[in-house]
Amino acid sequence: MNLLSLYLDRPLTKATIEYSLELQMNKGVENGYYGRNDLLHVVLSPFGVLSLIAEEKKTILHALSTLGIIIEDESDTITQDYPIHIDPLMEERFKVTNEAIYLREVSTLNLNVIALAISQSVGLERYEKRLDTLFMQSRRIVESIQTFSITRRSHLMQFAKRLALTRHDMVSNLLLLDKPNILWDNEEAEALYNRLAFILELYDRHEIALSKLAQIKEDVMLVMDLINHKKSEFLEWIIIVLIAVEIAMGLMQMIK
Repeated sequence: MNLLSLYLDRPLTKATIEYSLELQMNKGVENGYYGRNDLLHVVLSPFGVLSLIAEEKKTILHALSTLGIIIEDESDTITQDYPIHIDPLMEERFKVTNEAIYLREVSTLNLNVIALAISQSVGLERYEKRLDTLFMQSRRIVESIQTFSITRRSHLMQFAKRLALTRHDMVSNLLLLDKPNILWDNEEAEALYNRLAFILELYDRHEIALSKLAQIKEDVMLVMDLINHKKSEFLEWIIIVLIAVEIAMGLMQMIK
C-alpha cells in the first residue's frame, strides 16, 4: 500500500471529496474526517492536510486529479509519502522504520492513526517553512535597528500579530500538545501513534519551532523597546526646545 499526505493550498470541503471520489466521509480523529471505498482510503485533517492511501500510486494520482489537485513542482508542494506493507505472519502487530510501515493486518483505526501522524508532519513542515521566512524578516528588522521610520512601529505590531497567530495555529491545530482522545481507549493505536511520532520527530520539531518563535519574539520586543526609548527621547527634546523657546520669549518681553 502507498500513503501520500499533502498540504492543501486551497480549502477542500468534505462534500467536495464525497462528490468527486464517490465515497462517504465520516467523523474521524478529533475534528478530521475519513472515508473509503474499494480502492482508496481518504483522511482530511482539520489543519488542511489531505492523506490518501491505496494499493497503487496511480489510484492516488487519479484521485488527486479528480479533486483538481495537480502536483507540478514538488519543491512548491509540501508532501510526504510512506509505503505500508501488510504481513499477516508478523509476530508483532506493527513495525515502523524510517523507510516503511509494517502492519500485521489492516484496520480503519490503524490507517487513520497513520494518516494523522503523517498529516501532522506535513502540517509541521508548513509551519517550519513559514518560520524560516519570519526568522529572515526578524533578522532584517534587527539589522535595520538604527533607521528611523514613522510607520515602523505599526509594521512591528503587524509582525508581532503574525507571530502570535502562528503560535496559536501551531498549538491548537496540529494537536501535538494534547493526545487525541481516541488513543486513550486503545493501547495498540496509542503505541502505533507514539512510534510514528518518534520516527517523524514530531515533538522535537515542534519544540524547535516554538523556540524559534520565542527567539523571534525576543528580537521584536528588543526593537520595540528601542523604538519606544527613541520616541521618549524625541519627546523629551521637544519639551526641552519648547521650554527654551518659552524662556527666550519671556526674556525678550522683559528686555522690551
